[in-house]
Amino acid sequence: MKILLVFAHPEPKSLSASLRDVAVHELEAAGHEVRVSDLYAMNWKSQIDRADFPALASGERLLPVAASKNAFTTDTLTDDVKVEIDKLLWADTLILQFPLWWFTMPAILKGWVDRVFAYGFAYGVGEHSDKRWGDRYGEGTLAGKRAMLIVAAGGWQEHYGPRGVNGPIDDLLFPINHGILYYPGYNVLPPFVTYSTDRYNEERFEAAAQDLRERMRTLETTVSIPYRHQNGGDYHIPTMELREGLETPGVSGFALHLRRVAD
Repeated sequence: MKILLVFAHPEPKSLSASLRDVAVHELEAAGHEVRVSDLYAMNWKSQIDRADFPALASGERLLPVAASKNAFTTDTLTDDVKVEIDKLLWADTLILQFPLWWFTMPAILKGWVDRVFAYGFAYGVGEHSDKRWGDRYGEGTLAGKRAMLIVAAGGWQEHYGPRGVNGPIDDLLFPINHGILYYPGYNVLPPFVTYSTDRYNEERFEAAAQDLRERMRTLETTVSIPYRHQNGGDYHIPTMELREGLETPGVSGFALHLRRVAD
């Protein structure tokens, strides 16, 4: 299997970097081919601006969506973005690894998504009609591939539990898992999360490393999160609201978009 790991942490001696090395070593030992995009080491440009669209005429108003569509269609995206798109097309599995900062990914990784997930590549794909609303949420360019998150959270695990003050970790990661990874078609695996990361000692690290090795060994067989397919009949088109009667009684919010066992 071919795996792309996109890594976002500025410190080479961090816990995240050490766990990255564990993951890469385990994957390569199993015979997988691994490429790493280390965004801080690459000095990745995170913001979208006019420099991303060299074909944009001087003085022309920058409309990022329209500019992204034109640049992808005319093959005028910048070289750094093209390289990352080629990696995504090459990889069978994408891993995003990052520390949880202010309840989300670091800005440099969000900027990688903003720039690399171009219109016509990761979104704006497929027919929009009264029968389908684009190839997205389970369909799209990256359908059939797998993806997962490796996340380091500073708070206690209980803080991210069902009654935790920070909110359930699955809810916090939903915009990334569902809105960034599932949207262009990835089958999204449950995340690997470490907690209380500033309180690690050698014993805790080895326990986390062993758990991560096991996740890497089972990367091909782990069951993906059962998100609903947008065009599978569960949603009204074009309003994209879940059809009545499909929800589990008492369930609302993000969990509505998970299939029940009987669905």
